Amino acid sequence: MKIIEIQSSRREELIDITEQVKQVVSDKQIVHGVVSVYAQGATAAIMIQENWDESVQTDVVNLLRKMIPKGVWLHDQQDGNGDSHLKAGLVGPSETIPVINGELGLSTWQNIFFCEFDGPRQSRKIICTCMSELS
Repeated sequence: MKIIEIQSSRREELIDITEQVKQVVSDKQIVHGVVSVYAQGATAAIMIQENWDESVQTDVVNLLRKMIPKGVWLHDQQDGNGDSHLKAGLVGPSETIPVINGELGLSTWQNIFFCEFDGPRQSRKIICTCMSELS
């Protein structure tokens, strides 16, 4: 298990963490297996999405803003981030990626993104757990 720590700069953003996850897999010397990537926090999520065109990441944020607007939820009476909790719950806290011949089993256009829905935050933690296939 390895914890990746990142910082977010906006209230809502997708942050590419693919290289950090690749480094974890390399450090753990996983040849064949899986890596589970889990966002700690009730207002964050993990998503696999296209990496080539940043407009896709912007579209994801804009879609979720339209689907789950800010300021209309019961939880907003507590701390004003009801939408953040709902977005994180909808996207989900984790993804599991296969490791094939020591490489992440992502396609050419896929990367792993940390989804920030309640930033900016000085510190966000992502837990990576690797499991190796027995030979």
